[in-house]
Amino acid sequence: MAQDRPTASELLAAIADLLREEVTPVLDKADPRLGFQMRVAANSLAILEREARLGPAADARERERLVKLLGHDGTLDDLNRELARQLRAGERDEGDAALMTHLEATIAEKIAIANPKWR
Repeated sequence: MAQDRPTASELLAAIADLLREEVTPVLDKADPRLGFQMRVAANSLAILEREARLGPAADARERERLVKLLGHDGTLDDLNRELARQLRAGERDEGDAALMTHLEATIAEKIAIANPKWR
């Protein structure tokens, strides 16, 4: 059962902020290697926070695009496996405008979760 407040996303963001803003600067001075590791940990928590907040809607949109692209229903995993099979078999390629639109949207949403500063 989900809690009220703070949400899992808010907790992850708070922990990432604490590690990034308070702990990492201290570690950078005392042990730069450990400071680097703390930055990696804080960034990982930030990714988890964005995934908790943005992931379900992104998955739903990806699934909707795949249903339209492939012409049948299924789970997100099953639809992605089918698309991968079609790509490997040469049934689809970069000349397929609908495929490229789907891939561009999916990649953009994955980047928004993994590294929103990338663009």
